[in-house]
Amino acid sequence: MIPAEYAGNERRKSQRALAHIPVRIAQEDGDIVTETLNISRSGAYCQVNERVELMTKLKVQILLPSRKNQKRSKTIHCQGVVVRVEPAARNGRFDVAIFFSEIAQRDAESINDYVGSCFEQDHA
Repeated sequence: MIPAEYAGNERRKSQRALAHIPVRIAQEDGDIVTETLNISRSGAYCQVNERVELMTKLKVQILLPSRKNQKRSKTIHCQGVVVRVEPAARNGRFDVAIFFSEIAQRDAESINDYVGSCFEQDHA
């Protein structure tokens, strides 16, 4: 699902899925509620209303569906670090990449299973 022009430059180790999953990001200035644009076992990419500084440590809560297009979900709590911040095109928001710096192995595996289910359904 990576555009061809970026395929040779891909540095990620984990497969990611394009998915809109509810996320709550807690920081010192207060909570931000948003949804992911994509997710992998090692991090998430989302759009937020306010700028979050690079290398900011965050508490992240993800409401992860058990499989793509299912209502049943699991709440995942982890720690994250902002590794990229860019102004979003046209809407005054910010695209933020979060690396999961502390996540339970079972939760990382749940995310990985979810990502895998996205690809299974896309290729079924």
